[in-house]
This record gives sequence, structure tokens and C-alpha cells, in this order.
Amino acid sequence: MIRYVLRRLLQLIPVFFGTTFLIYTLVWSIPGDPFAGKCGQVKCPQTFVDKMTERYHLNDSLFEQYFKYIGKLLTGDFGETFNEIPVGDLIGDAYPVTLRLALVAICIEALIGVGAGVLTGLRGKGFLDNLVLMSTLFLISLPVFVTGIVLQIVLGTEWGIITPSVSADATIGELIVPGFALGSLSMAYIARLTRTSIAENRRADFVRTAIAKGQPHRRVVWVHLLRNSVIPVITFIGIDLGALMGGAIVTEGVFNINGIGGLIFQGIQNQESATVTGIVVLLVLVYLFMSLVVDLLYAVLDPRIRYD
Repeated sequence: MIRYVLRRLLQLIPVFFGTTFLIYTLVWSIPGDPFAGKCGQVKCPQTFVDKMTERYHLNDSLFEQYFKYIGKLLTGDFGETFNEIPVGDLIGDAYPVTLRLALVAICIEALIGVGAGVLTGLRGKGFLDNLVLMSTLFLISLPVFVTGIVLQIVLGTEWGIITPSVSADATIGELIVPGFALGSLSMAYIARLTRTSIAENRRADFVRTAIAKGQPHRRVVWVHLLRNSVIPVITFIGIDLGALMGGAIVTEGVFNINGIGGLIFQGIQNQESATVTGIVVLLVLVYLFMSLVVDLLYAVLDPRIRYD
């Protein structure tokens, strides 16, 4: 197991450097004046331009800029905006909110999606199966922001069950409805994926063998059938966490949540390359971490994987 973990960690190193270099290149090599509009309606003084050019090493080659940035990044320094605000502080304020929102969405989509998939996969065709299929198709057909706006209007404005906008504290209770809206699309995919996987594995040899040995139905389902059926679902959920954190821009805008999504939008709008680079690099780290967690869960669920 230790060799398996070490091998996976070593595989992440070139992926990290490759993705971060690509991100840094795409963000900082955009043609145009990086200081345009940074001094209001007038052109920035040459002294300001020279100072910013020296601070961000813009006269160096792209490779030199990248390795200087990585050197600072490894010490926890995400750089500064053109207003000399540390990007790490901006991320520190916004990241916990988006992380809570993403975790709420993951929990909702996993509980409801897996539960619906297991029930329909075990029971086969019938009223419940048709209901789940129609419901998931409906959610897949709707953009996430439409689901969010509908929930905001119905539950907030019309019925008064929730507040239309999330407060600055963004507690778990306030994030349940935005989390449902954010995870609704993935929830539909997980339900369908689980249903298909359960239906296929019901006829597998290991399930028939467990039944022939006289094992209780509950043990056959939860230990043998579900354990082998959730591997593709875990893959989807693990990748989806990074996608939820980066793709929450619209949902955070609908419910007025001050998170990473809004910070990315402001960074792009204000052409703050350091902010955009820092956040995207953080999302890459989340993807890599979740990829490692998924690989380890593979090895736990199916010990044959670690020996391959």
C-alpha cells in the first residue's frame, strides 16, 4: 500500500508543474498592456510602470518568471495584486465560503444521487424508476443558474422559507439551497450512473456466489454489490469537487455569496493576473489532491488495483 501511495505521489509532481506552467503562460502572456486602466482614466506614470514591471519580473523570460513564481508559491506566497493586496489574503477570505458550499453540494448530490440510484437499480423498471429517470432528465436539461433562480424565487421570495441572499457569514444552513442548486446537475448524473452500475453488477458472478452461500440480502447489497458499484461514482464525485469550486461563479452570483467564484470574476474583469493565477493554481492543487484521494479509495474498495 505504501509503495502504491508513493507511486501516485510521484506521478502528481510532473502533472503539477505542467499544469501550473500552462496556467501561468496563458494568464501572463496575454498580449496588451497589463497596466491599462490601473490608474483610472489617465495613463499610468512611468515610475509606476517601472515599479510594477520590476516587482512582477515582467522583463524576464517567461521561464524565469514562472520559476520565481513557483519558488514563492512553495513558501505559501501567492503574489500580490496591482494594489499591493496579498492574493493569499483574498483567497483566505473567500476560500472557506466556497469550500463549505462545495462540500454541501457534494453531500447533497452523493446522498440523494446514490440513494436514488441504488433504489432504482435494485428494483428495476417500475414507477420509482420512471420517476427518477424523468426527474434526472429534467435536472440535466436545466442550466444550473436557472435551477438556482427558480429556488431563490419560489423558496425565498414567494414562500419566505429562505432568505434570497446569503449573509456574509454563509452558514451551513444558508448554503443548503445554493448547494442543492450547484449540485443538482451532478446529482442527476450520479443517480443515473449508480443505477446503471447497480443494475449491471446485480447479474455478476460474485453476487450470485454470495447469494448461493446464503449470505443475508443486506450484506450482499451493501458489502458486495454496492462496494463494487460505487467505483465509477467515486471517480465522478472526486473530480466534481474541483469542478464545483471553480464552477460556482454563477451560483455564488445568484445567491450573493462572497466566494472564490466571485473573486475569479473580479480578477478577470479587473485584469488582475496575479489573482486569477493564484486561484486557478489553488484549484489545480484541489484537483490533484482529490485525484490522490480517489486513487486511494480505489485501492481500499478493490485491493487488486494496488497490486497492478
